[in-house]
Amino acid sequence: MTKDEVLAIFRDCGAILEGHFILSSGLRSPVFLQKARVFAQPAQAEILCRALADKIKAAGYGNATKIVSPAIGGIIPGYETARHMGVPALYTERVDGKFELRRGFEIEPGDKVLVVEDIVSTGLSIRECIEALRAIGADVIAAACLIDRSGGEADIGIPLVSLIEYKVPAYPADQLPPELAAIPATKPGSRGIQGVK
Repeated sequence: MTKDEVLAIFRDCGAILEGHFILSSGLRSPVFLQKARVFAQPAQAEILCRALADKIKAAGYGNATKIVSPAIGGIIPGYETARHMGVPALYTERVDGKFELRRGFEIEPGDKVLVVEDIVSTGLSIRECIEALRAIGADVIAAACLIDRSGGEADIGIPLVSLIEYKVPAYPADQLPPELAAIPATKPGSRGIQGVK
């Protein structure tokens, strides 16, 4: 899929929002990708994740035996990508602030694990997920995401396959451009509440 095709799906789903947003990283941005609106449309999510699975295979990681995603944002794209790769889909979730596998999920000796996330900004969630998996002895071979909004700048410590790169400006809270500072901030992501100032 091309970048324009991916962004067209996000636009058609009303998932590209403009305003003043506090990202889960704490950075501020005039653009927020509300991927939940895409995942609410199974046919659209299927198109994106099938293309991501194809790109993962083309990049040489089709030998993954399990896909693990950080909850909550990575669960749907992880599941759908795993379906197209014919492997199990697991996810980590936070317990006392740290990711871990629960619900009877297990990584077996010899498993080659691919971490799948929805959108990467700083790479924090993927790095935390990788750390949790390595702590239990997992062989994490690579990671993948639908959109790398860092434009390839996020360092996750392993190869990252993104369906597309879509660089979106992001600023520390104390370095906002005047036009962004003039707009009230909201935090629409999963780690915060709406209407944060």
